[in-house]
Amino acid sequence: MTAILGAGISGLAAGHYLLRKSPTLPLTIYEATERVGGWIRSDRFLDNGYVFEAGPRTIRPKGPAANNTLELIEHLGLADQVYSISSNHTAARNRMIFAKGKLNLLPSSLGGILKTVPPFTKPLYFAAFRDLLAGRSKTLLQDESMYSFVERRFGKEIADYAVSAMLCGICAGNAKEISVKFLMKDLFEREQRHGGVIKGLLKEALQNNRKKQSDNLKTSSQPTQMARLAERAKAENWSIYSIRGGLQTLPETLATDLQSKGASIVTGIKCEELFFERDRVTLRIDGKDECLNHLVSSIPSYKLAKHVQKQHPQLATVLKSIPFVDVCVVNLQYRKTGMLKQDGFGFLVPPIENLPILGVIYDSCCFDMDDNTVLTVMMGGAWFEKWFGKDSSEEHLLSVALENVKKILHIDQNPDSYKVNLLRKCIPQYTVGHQDRVKAIRDYVEHHKLPIVMCGASYDGVGVNDVILSARTSVEKMHPH
Repeated sequence: MTAILGAGISGLAAGHYLLRKSPTLPLTIYEATERVGGWIRSDRFLDNGYVFEAGPRTIRPKGPAANNTLELIEHLGLADQVYSISSNHTAARNRMIFAKGKLNLLPSSLGGILKTVPPFTKPLYFAAFRDLLAGRSKTLLQDESMYSFVERRFGKEIADYAVSAMLCGICAGNAKEISVKFLMKDLFEREQRHGGVIKGLLKEALQNNRKKQSDNLKTSSQPTQMARLAERAKAENWSIYSIRGGLQTLPETLATDLQSKGASIVTGIKCEELFFERDRVTLRIDGKDECLNHLVSSIPSYKLAKHVQKQHPQLATVLKSIPFVDVCVVNLQYRKTGMLKQDGFGFLVPPIENLPILGVIYDSCCFDMDDNTVLTVMMGGAWFEKWFGKDSSEEHLLSVALENVKKILHIDQNPDSYKVNLLRKCIPQYTVGHQDRVKAIRDYVEHHKLPIVMCGASYDGVGVNDVILSARTSVEKMHPH
């Protein structure tokens, strides 16, 4: 028998890929809460024409991990429910940052890079010149923070206003702590190899061009076939997409599909203990022992650490070393349109502005919300305790959200409905050295021949695409029997 810990999107995806590989495999998924979906949570108010998203709301359609998700969506029969936003849509083009006391529209075309766009004091192409002139770093580095790398190569303004704000939106993290390998691994490695990012890009472009010409002389192999939905996303130039009725439709459909194939999903039940013996693992659930051939853990690393602490303290120490942050998400709904002076995806707030919010998403600009204006205010993250302390009431969190919506968007009326979601330890932080920590975890498991694989946001990326692909690659290494 095989079991999966956690019925978030990664655990459910792991179940999908396990049963695709071994259709008759006895499989049980254990979930501590009363629902599936993990941090993906859609509160639906369909009679009033809107949805509140507490967690992720959109998925990116580009790249191998994205193609994998689109293939999964197609396989689940959800292709007709996909709601896409093309790259020329207002929500794709208009992305803003709040800096120096006002909302600033970020460049979305080459023209914007060639002129000075606030809050920057020079045209953005100057950053490329800086990289060309900066020369090689004095010593070869194994890793460094995103902030340090970007400041060193492209200047302080880019680090303060572009990259720091971007990380607030992606992982609610501090660019001065997050590893450059989280989002810029290729750029960092080019710089270390060639002495500069632009130099590296140019050299590798020339090498690839020569290689392409050489490969064209040989017999070309068949390209990997993309799923129809991925082909459609490419043809229609999608920027982002979601699913009608909210993103929670994806894990709900996955769960239903798994149950139809014989998998059991047990909610409201916690793992109490894990014990490894030879090629078996004993899982204590609700006072009963389950003897398993394989275990998939999709729960956060710090939760898994508690279960292996007694038998494998060294493994537990590394699992616990991956930090997590608290985020507060406040959904606001106004029964009125035309409240925003500038439509768009929303805006981010760079930490240098010293405000308690990370940004605001304009949900009703992205998706059809009937005659409602729907906003999502994101707060806290790496700075949660600084702004809100260890305990903060929903009333206080709501008042901070409304105060900043009033200050920045000049909306001073009370919302017609709202939801305050306090998400404790919801996003792992890939701080400097993260890849080495993950390697140490997986090397330990392999060295001790433990019948467990780990997937999910703690290890291989925090986005929806990342955690689904993490599930697939992890279970494909297993040998169920």
